[in-house]
Amino acid sequence: MTGPDAPAALRATGLGFRYRARGGWALRDCEFTVPSGRITALVGRNGAGKSTLLHLAGGHLRPGTGELRVLDAVPGTPDARTRVSLLTQDKPLYPRFTVADTLRMGEKLNSTWDRAAAEQIVREGGIPLAARVGELSPGHSTRVALALALGKRPELLLLDEPMADLDPVARGEIMATLMTEAAEHGTSIVLSSHVLPELEQTCDWVLLLRDGRVELSEDVEALRESHAVLTGRADQDDTLTAPHTVVRRRASGRQMTTLIRQRGPLRGDWHVERPRLEDILSGYLAAGDTVRPADAKRTEAAA
Repeated sequence: MTGPDAPAALRATGLGFRYRARGGWALRDCEFTVPSGRITALVGRNGAGKSTLLHLAGGHLRPGTGELRVLDAVPGTPDARTRVSLLTQDKPLYPRFTVADTLRMGEKLNSTWDRAAAEQIVREGGIPLAARVGELSPGHSTRVALALALGKRPELLLLDEPMADLDPVARGEIMATLMTEAAEHGTSIVLSSHVLPELEQTCDWVLLLRDGRVELSEDVEALRESHAVLTGRADQDDTLTAPHTVVRRRASGRQMTTLIRQRGPLRGDWHVERPRLEDILSGYLAAGDTVRPADAKRTEAAA
């Protein structure tokens, strides 16, 4: 179900999680909503909490504080398990199984199994059904794991760095498969990835984590429209005061390039460009202490 009355794909309220063995919080005070029917880029530096969030959404972990809902269901419950698929980084497959055995297992475990769709994903990769999973290349293993995840016809697909070990061609093929799934079936997809340029043409929502907290949860087009890249003399820095938010500054001699969240007219003599999604995400990920305290409330999360 998609549309204005559809339940949110993900909704967090005061969400927190701590690994006892490591100490410290992997996630803390997270408040966000990811609408259904979107392809969401889950972005953050290593250790930001991306995998933890996906494992919480998949029901593999339980929140330490607050709550998380997937399609208005509690993760890990029978209702959620039927409607949600999680593909983790390790792509858990049985190496001694053939591809056909793997798909038959998926059919036995899922009452909503779509055999034709699962086999098509495999065929499009040129993978023989008789091949043993343990003998497949990383790209082919990922495609089989994706066929297993999509074959159950989930309403929400969670992907934890599924393409980290793939070459650019294989990544492009998998991304095309995901876009087709979202367009034809309205599947909500949350994709964790470090490959920022590939998110530009694929994702229409961004959820960015920094140190276990939510920095951005926003529509991609709204994000582009609200940000600007300014180039001009460094001595104009004092014109970039409230209500604007300086995300990142880079100075070279007397010249300065600044990524800002623009709120109202600009003062000063600046060359203004609308940034790419990659520019915005890179800016926030590298910003560190350059984000002004006024923005510590985090970006307004639109439902």
